[in-house]
Amino acid sequence: MNNTGGYRNDRQDRADNRTQNTAPRGNYSHRNGQAAGQQRPAQGQQRPVQGQRPANRPPQPQQQRPSRPQQSGAPVQPRQPSEVRRNTASTSVAPAKRPGKVSKPKKPDSRAVAWVKHIFRLKDDEVVRVRYTEDSGYDYVFLVIVLVLLAFGTIMVYSASYAYSKWKYDDSYYIISRQFMFMAVGLVGMMFTMRLKPDTYRAGAIPLFLVCFFLLCIVPIPGIGRVHGGARRWLSIGFTEIQPSEFMKTGLVFMLAWYIDRYHKRITDLTYRGRATFFGVFVPLVITGVVCVLMILEKHLSGTIIMFAIGVVLIFVSGANSRPLYALGGLGVAVLGVAAFVLPHARERLEYWIHPELDPQGKGYQTLQGLYAIGSGGFFGVGLGESRQKHLYVSQPQNDFIFTIVCEELGFVGAATVILLFLLFLWRGISIAMKAPDVFSQLVVAGIVSKVVIQAVLNIAVVTKSIPNTGISLPFFSYGGSSLCVLIAEMGIVLSISRYTKQKK
Repeated sequence: MNNTGGYRNDRQDRADNRTQNTAPRGNYSHRNGQAAGQQRPAQGQQRPVQGQRPANRPPQPQQQRPSRPQQSGAPVQPRQPSEVRRNTASTSVAPAKRPGKVSKPKKPDSRAVAWVKHIFRLKDDEVVRVRYTEDSGYDYVFLVIVLVLLAFGTIMVYSASYAYSKWKYDDSYYIISRQFMFMAVGLVGMMFTMRLKPDTYRAGAIPLFLVCFFLLCIVPIPGIGRVHGGARRWLSIGFTEIQPSEFMKTGLVFMLAWYIDRYHKRITDLTYRGRATFFGVFVPLVITGVVCVLMILEKHLSGTIIMFAIGVVLIFVSGANSRPLYALGGLGVAVLGVAAFVLPHARERLEYWIHPELDPQGKGYQTLQGLYAIGSGGFFGVGLGESRQKHLYVSQPQNDFIFTIVCEELGFVGAATVILLFLLFLWRGISIAMKAPDVFSQLVVAGIVSKVVIQAVLNIAVVTKSIPNTGISLPFFSYGGSSLCVLIAEMGIVLSISRYTKQKK
């Protein structure tokens, strides 16, 4: 037997047989149990069977198993499975590693993640790290819809603007050339944003919101913000001007998505309705309300409506307790109704919206001319480029009232095509949001897509006199610099998230 009390195995017996032939004479071989000069078994004589101890080998004492000390009054701890298997109760043996496999060192945090952890004093277990699996590439259906909207909008911008551009700048191609320039910048931005991963957007959500918030705060300061059309909304940067409110729309979407994703368990836990309402409704409304106040200081009514709509949509999508929103909505409608009858300027604006013919050359002029353009289009329209209302009847037809030119030149068919494209855009955006790998990605896609669709609905409602004129542009169609660049870059964000639909566990 060996020193552990068990029998020798076959490998040790074979080694003993080899050493019998090589052991020197005159010495005692402990491996084969024979003294020097002892004769080997003759041929035909029975040899020891492998696995049995030879008869002339002295027995060796068995090693006693160490006993555990028993303490009086102390409960006996059960032996762990590893101790029973290894026949020891005092030593814990670490599991053996696979040979040749070296553990990789922990990957350090990126600069963005480290910056966020430093600012908000987050621990490692509080920072969400998600691994994504690329499924089948980009959502090419969504990409085709976006490119069709861009192409259609660019054609209509040229058709609606060349008369105004000739009169204003003495160059029929001035507006369309700048539109191409802004579109090229936006496409470069889209190619960049569509290559980033969702965790990069998660890490940059708060810095983006803070930068946009700072720019929005300095716009109303005289001498810094630029005034156009009686409103101070622009900042001059080099050879161009930007509108911080357009960037703030994206910043608000990212900020609310980051916040809701971080506190999603508390928001959706309706066991404690008070806490869920506070985290899911009150805090997002406060963030949205602060942004809306800054928009009101810029006299940007349409931007205020869009910001508030973004906040409400993300609260609904997050799964929070939406009952307080119904109460706030009813209260808001009541306040607007009272203000429409109490405030003189509000009552006057409401009156001219309902009856624009009371001042056809003044406050009702834009609404009436837009309705004339829509009515003269018929079913198939007067033909592409053949509009009469764009010849200085509809003021700046390439901006907010470009949908009226679409209706005049392409008729009901063209208007229905535009609406159908936006419906397809909404359908595909919802599909991408539902397949998104986490809450943050779902909310980002939902916020961007809903912003575009709500803006399109409000623009069509304004030009058809369904709601008062608020100065809302039509996405992908209206002429613009910052708005078009940001819009196309946002499409890259949606395409980036469309690549990742599964999460590794």
